Amino acid sequence: MGLKENLHKLKKKYEGKKMAPAFNALHTFLYLPNETTHSGAHIRAADDLKRTMNTVILALVPCLLFGMFNAGYQHYAAIDQSLRAAPWANFFTMDNFLMGCFTILPLVIVSYGVGLAVEFLFAVIKGHEVEEGYLVTGMLVPLIVPVDIPLWMLTVAIIFGVVIGKEVFGGTGMNILNPALTIRAFLFFAYPTWMSGDKVWVHGAVERSKEIAGGANLDAISGETILGSYAQNQEVMYSLQDMFFGFIPGSVGETSKLLIIIGALFLIFTKVGSWRIILSTLVGALVMGLVFNGVISAGWIEESSKFYGLMNVPFWQHLIIGSILFGAVYMATDPVSASQTNKGKWIYGFLIGFISIMIRVFNPAYPEGVFLAILLMNVFAPTIDHYVLQGNIKRRQKRLKVKTA
Repeated sequence: MGLKENLHKLKKKYEGKKMAPAFNALHTFLYLPNETTHSGAHIRAADDLKRTMNTVILALVPCLLFGMFNAGYQHYAAIDQSLRAAPWANFFTMDNFLMGCFTILPLVIVSYGVGLAVEFLFAVIKGHEVEEGYLVTGMLVPLIVPVDIPLWMLTVAIIFGVVIGKEVFGGTGMNILNPALTIRAFLFFAYPTWMSGDKVWVHGAVERSKEIAGGANLDAISGETILGSYAQNQEVMYSLQDMFFGFIPGSVGETSKLLIIIGALFLIFTKVGSWRIILSTLVGALVMGLVFNGVISAGWIEESSKFYGLMNVPFWQHLIIGSILFGAVYMATDPVSASQTNKGKWIYGFLIGFISIMIRVFNPAYPEGVFLAILLMNVFAPTIDHYVLQGNIKRRQKRLKVKTA
């Protein structure tokens, strides 16, 4: 007798009991549910929630693997700056990958372990089935935090994000905020020194370099991000090629714009991600970047201004620095918390991109605003859809009056 038959037998023993949701979650993770509906409308389709979540995870895996190489590369490059002279030759090495695995895998394990434990707890208490919504959130969280974030902080943030960001609203499909971004926001506001600065992006590099130098204070060792350098009107040491391919410090999943674009195409091709939201978010960011470039061209801001550095960034370059592209593809397109109408998606995405660059420029202390912009628009998404629908109703009523007149 195979595993499937044994699980079906065990399932009957758990029916009606308190732990039934937990067992059913394990059963449906391995096999399709052995149930069919008996009434109501039926739609034959190859996709369901689990397949949709798995599709997004597949699109994220390349970013995760690249992030592991990058974590190791940034670590060793901070110790030996000569490695940055030939990134292609020094990037895809086993030492970099092992260092990245050592750093990032604990984040992934804690993310899934703690998040799913909270999901199982609520399923058992409420008596409903365990939902697959956290599968994507669990993968996103390690990709949007610094590699050196303490695991206990991540644990506290995940519990907060899952409970406050999703479960209090009724679980998957009912939340108004993106749970992964809720976790990110909690970390930023509760532990700001661990989420920004010039040392949080390079795992152990500063301490390791001091050990090698016999305890000397090496001021040249830094993990400053590109946005941080622009915000302080400093010279950026990375080329456009480094920015596009991802050989730069940053959150685990945000650095390689090439892989994010490939992931976007995959999500659009599978019809899981909304191309309207992705495109409108990028357009909104470009428009805001053009506005700031126009301000600089008009001479309204002096070079000594604290806003000059990021205002002077070419408008198109905003898309290859920071998290705007990652947020547009994997965060803004969340089908639960985003706008649902086609016109609403255009408005929703445009405002995310527009506000993201505005926060990026006007907040030099933390020059990255995409997660705040997405959370803000999560709140306004139902309002946008409401007015879009009301506008459609009014137009139809006018057409009806014309026909009946």
